[in-house]
Amino acid sequence: MSLELKTQYGSIEISTEVIATIAGGAATDCYGIVGMASKNQIKDGITEILRKENFTKGVIVRNTGEDVHIDMYIIVSYGTKISEVASNVQNKVKYTLDQTLGLSVDSVNIFVQGVKVTNM
Repeated sequence: MSLELKTQYGSIEISTEVIATIAGGAATDCYGIVGMASKNQIKDGITEILRKENFTKGVIVRNTGEDVHIDMYIIVSYGTKISEVASNVQNKVKYTLDQTLGLSVDSVNIFVQGVKVTNM
């Protein structure tokens, strides 16, 4: 699946995997994020931190007509304020996608899959 952007010079098709990878990279740069988690692993009760090449398993890009919505499954660091971390991730992902792709994202939904104690 891909999104099509219309410009004055023509149209550009961007794969949802590319959008998911950029969004996952932007999220993991935020303070308080340990990593991305797979959306399917919560059923099993196991959360595993995804590596860069697997960010697409933890990010869902939905295109409903003109609107783009992103669902992100993250693991946060123990001792951080989860609401602040989620807000920072939302802002960073929206800003990064706007700056790199020129893509206006309507919503970034954050699902916290786990909390991990990190060694200081």
